[in-house]
Amino acid sequence: MSDETWDIAPPPFNADSALQTMKRFVRDQRVLAERGDGWMLGADLVLKLAVDGATVKVQLAKRPARTPEWDTVTLKSATELRKLQDEIKRRLTRWKDDE
Repeated sequence: MSDETWDIAPPPFNADSALQTMKRFVRDQRVLAERGDGWMLGADLVLKLAVDGATVKVQLAKRPARTPEWDTVTLKSATELRKLQDEIKRRLTRWKDDE
């Protein structure tokens, strides 16, 4: 086998496009309702999305509550975006089971 390297760079991260992708993903889950800059499960705010320069800042509640404890995530790549989508699906499933 040759010693050639594959120096293929991933496409640049576009924060505005990633924000739109996240909003579309959350809408497609059909569980959360968009209110202002956040997403609500029933009457509880559980997700906040915002563009911060070249990144997307995400606050995801550990569990639904009137004043939730937040996990903060900064998205800087498409890989992180997909991981967050998987985590949101897991939490929504867990929250539905807890009801």
